[in-house]
Amino acid sequence: MPKEIIQQETLALKIFLVRGVKVIFDATLGEIYGITTKRLNEQVRRNIERFPKDFMFRLTRREANALRSHFATSKGRGGRRHLPYVFTEYGAIQAANVINSKTAIQAGISVVRAFARLREMVSAHKELSAKLTELERKLDGHDTEIKTIVNIIRQLMNEMNQSQNNEHSGSKKQIGFTPG
Repeated sequence: MPKEIIQQETLALKIFLVRGVKVIFDATLGEIYGITTKRLNEQVRRNIERFPKDFMFRLTRREANALRSHFATSKGRGGRRHLPYVFTEYGAIQAANVINSKTAIQAGISVVRAFARLREMVSAHKELSAKLTELERKLDGHDTEIKTIVNIIRQLMNEMNQSQNNEHSGSKKQIGFTPG
């Protein structure tokens, strides 16, 4: 995969929500950019001034353990000895810049597109949710209005029934002229 650019759908599956921020792991970025995780982190440390906290941060032990099931990492020898770094969309772009290889630049574009696609999906979901809420609100209003109309019709029907009962129970009024 180092020489090939990952498809955006596949890449979007490698973006996780940590601390309320969408991030991609250093190991994944290294794989995408065609370098080892060690080399990626080396370049980041050499250019640390390019990576403020909103671009990259290191996971806590608790966060790393909670996310361990998403990776094939060992808990003992042979696995990671340090907590992983995670990169936001801006950090992934900046990482591609510090790696400065054609593969990293092309892969960086794919990463940005994957983040953008994810953002569009979330936006569409929020938009759909808002429309459903508005529709429910309108229907609730219509239900009330329909109930009011039905109640008015029932009242009118009751009044008509009462007037018909009054006509049938008492003496009938004559229609027309009656000499006085």
